[in-house]
Amino acid sequence: MMPSSSVSSSGGEVNGGRGHVKIAPEVSDALLRGRAVVALESTIISHGMPYPQNLETAREVEHVIKENGAVPATVAILDGVPCIGLSTEELDRLANLGIKSQKTARRDIAHVVATRGNGATTVSATMFFASLVGIPVFVTGGIGGVHRHGEHTMDISSDLTELGRTPVTVISAGIKSILDIPRTLEYLETQGVTVAAYQTHEFPAFFTESSGYKVHCRLDTPEECARLIDANMKLGLGSGILIGVPIPAEHAASGALIESAIQRALREASDNNVTGNSATPFLLARVNELTGGASLAANIALVKNNACVGANIAIALSNLRRRNNMGHGKSSL
Repeated sequence: MMPSSSVSSSGGEVNGGRGHVKIAPEVSDALLRGRAVVALESTIISHGMPYPQNLETAREVEHVIKENGAVPATVAILDGVPCIGLSTEELDRLANLGIKSQKTARRDIAHVVATRGNGATTVSATMFFASLVGIPVFVTGGIGGVHRHGEHTMDISSDLTELGRTPVTVISAGIKSILDIPRTLEYLETQGVTVAAYQTHEFPAFFTESSGYKVHCRLDTPEECARLIDANMKLGLGSGILIGVPIPAEHAASGALIESAIQRALREASDNNVTGNSATPFLLARVNELTGGASLAANIALVKNNACVGANIAIALSNLRRRNNMGHGKSSL
């Protein structure tokens, strides 16, 4: 739960031993009232696509969440201050900064804050801040994972360890297709992360609906998702949940076309010694070029779809918690 003593309904800050963040008024108000809030990362804005398309997409995703009855909370660090929910001006500023803002994972948070820098949060950093203020649901496109040939390079995204230690549910279209999907799923199992698929038995593969790998947990409604999240929180397991939502069939790009582009982009990355956190932006941009923009269009479509599903899950969770609280109140009279 959010530290109740440090935030007012008009917006505010969380101060103390666990950090210092700025919370947008509408996000603060929603959290205090127990309304549905959905966290959003910001690297998709800064590093995912060029301006102004990045700003348009960010606004559209926030609109989808609002349209479905929840409150969006885009997370970023501006002038060294972690912001949970961005104003119109802040969103525009971040979009204009683009790659001039630092791609910020958990390891980078303290440095960006200490140097009063601007940071666009990845999955791991967004999860950290969402958990800090009590936002249980987070929507993104796809999470990071074990890179191909990761058994030799040990290139494994911090998204996976964050899921293992932070009780936030991540709604995504699966694992980015440039990564090693089976090894990523194995690593998540090692981390104790519940991996579920939405309305399917197969874990989705980002640009395509199916990866060929089944999951043990299938969820068919927002209410089923809410019950899983609620149980995870009540048991105090301390780990997150990953819910894979297949890209809508009408937006799915050709799997063979994407895979061919990925293989070529991987070879080019190796030839040009592109590694570390520069690898994913390079590969996604190159795949988009090689597919004539088809992968970017599919990326935008799946993020909007995830936002719709995530908002409905957040609302179902809010309703479940409200009913539970009412029930506890009656039993204590």
